[in-house]
Amino acid sequence: MENVIYIVGIGPGEEAYLTGQAKKVLEDCDVIVGYTVYVDLVKAFLPQKEYMATGMTREIERCRLCFSLATSGKKVALVCSGDAGVYGMASPMYEMLSEYEGVELEVVAGITAANSGAAVLGAPLNHDYCVISLSDLLTPWESIEKRLQAAVMGDFAIALYNPSSRRRFDYLKRACDILLANGADRSRACGFVENIGRKGMKATVCSLGELREKEVDMFTTVYIGNSESFIYKDKLITKRGYK
Repeated sequence: MENVIYIVGIGPGEEAYLTGQAKKVLEDCDVIVGYTVYVDLVKAFLPQKEYMATGMTREIERCRLCFSLATSGKKVALVCSGDAGVYGMASPMYEMLSEYEGVELEVVAGITAANSGAAVLGAPLNHDYCVISLSDLLTPWESIEKRLQAAVMGDFAIALYNPSSRRRFDYLKRACDILLANGADRSRACGFVENIGRKGMKATVCSLGELREKEVDMFTTVYIGNSESFIYKDKLITKRGYK
């Protein structure tokens, strides 16, 4: 189809985690656009493609580049880690779409970190759960705090994205303190997975009290169980509820 931009979730980045649909779209397109890190991941298994990359905080520029390429007749794929509709580039592309008459968008689903990491840990999200990013780059911390409070009050299992960075080195500790202050017990079952689906992947299970003292980075996804979650050997399990 002409003048279609495919917004492709590539999962954690390794070829094995790519869906069949995503792989076919990437193979068929003329040019692949994305954040530098994600472009390098795709290059590892599709080195022959044309690539265009922009750095962090240049998301709007990246979107407009895709529209420019599409209107010039190129078959374009914009790649995102995980799923493009989960903290990804699908929404900014749709927000701009009205400016580019004749261009269509198609989102190609990918495996988001909450799900790929959950598979490593066992079954931490096997009942009602929510996903919360601790990054306050685009969301005020006051809003993040309210969402954490609501999540623990609703007894959701929680997946935390962007739990820490050089600038936000204490945000995971702050999040744990909010959960503890709103009814979560220090013994609540938790876990985290580093570098999901990539070299150096490591899974850890711990209590909420222990999690508070852990040092993690931006390539880590954190899981906090609900009140009935438990740890079995090296796995984090949230009960489905069957008797």
